[in-house]
Amino acid sequence: MIIDLSGRTAIVTGSTEGIGFAAASALAAAGATVIVNGRTPEKAEAAAARIRQAVVGADVRAAAADLGTAEGCASLVAAEPACDILVNNAGIFQPSDFFATDDASWDRHWQVNVMSGVRLSRAYLPGMEKAGWGRVIFLASESAFNIPLEMIHYGVSKTADVAVARGLAKRMAGTGVTVNSVLPGPTLSEGVAAMLDDGDTSKSTEEKGRDFIAAHRPGSLIKRLASVEEVANMIVYVASPQASATTGAALRVDGGLVDTL
Repeated sequence: MIIDLSGRTAIVTGSTEGIGFAAASALAAAGATVIVNGRTPEKAEAAAARIRQAVVGADVRAAAADLGTAEGCASLVAAEPACDILVNNAGIFQPSDFFATDDASWDRHWQVNVMSGVRLSRAYLPGMEKAGWGRVIFLASESAFNIPLEMIHYGVSKTADVAVARGLAKRMAGTGVTVNSVLPGPTLSEGVAAMLDDGDTSKSTEEKGRDFIAAHRPGSLIKRLASVEEVANMIVYVASPQASATTGAALRVDGGLVDTL
């Protein structure tokens, strides 16, 4: 399968590292014009430069905005008023016991993980509908279905992402615009690598990842962390013309963790 996104513009939120950066890179490699987003101009510009260096001929722009606020979302839309592909990837996670998680933590996860996607979808979907083509992709998580006991607040926010994507797919029915969610399992991003860094240099990060899976996600069928590139592959496919009949779906890149048919 050859995916050609030439002539399409993609915005990938939270794309200075991790899954977002991998998705932005892969979309650029498929020919899309890509807008890289981060909270600071320095990080956004540096990530855009890395993609230009890695992908010959890549058309990449940087757009700095803190999407955890309504004002930040508005500033991104002002800078980039239209797109064909919106990847709502911006997200945070913080392990915290339910009884130690205060209202501010719940609200921060809700604003970043849910409302950023709500606000940007509300801004960009009308233009996609008018054009008769568009793709909106929410980065959810297997935690949307397997609520993690160590961060219930995060799991709830990801369940909401799946629900918003499903509802928007219904709202955009028959327009040529698809809306889907992608559900990664535990993935070796920079954030997860930092979480696994316990100071023990006798094991590689990959080995520590396998230990984490065995201890905390024993239902994994691949028995390892996924790579960010593996998740990005699904995002690029869902963004492609070839995925035109896929909408309202919760697409799993979870290593088989969600135990359902």
